[in-house]
Amino acid sequence: MMHRKFNDNEIFISGYAKLPSNITASKLYEVIAVVVLVDKKSGEILDAECTLSTRLGRDFVNYILIGNNINDVEKINKEMDEKYFGSAQKAVVTAFKNCKKKYDAIDL
Repeated sequence: MMHRKFNDNEIFISGYAKLPSNITASKLYEVIAVVVLVDKKSGEILDAECTLSTRLGRDFVNYILIGNNINDVEKINKEMDEKYFGSAQKAVVTAFKNCKKKYDAIDL
């Protein structure tokens, strides 16, 4: 297994939110985790993962997050509203906003 090399400008941030009780992912997890790898100088989201139950759901959230800037919360929320119609949408957005709060609290 190859391990990715990280550099000094990259930071790992996680955010969590409660999932709706009536969806599949809540049977596996009580909360959703969204994690992002961010270039601390530019704010660009370099990589992302979330704990949705389906690969396609995880991939789609990654598609929305990766390449965007963590500071562009409104743009990311708009993309989520216009493109992601999964039952966990609100939880994914909340978990991402929690990542943003942590990013804002970091002394860069």
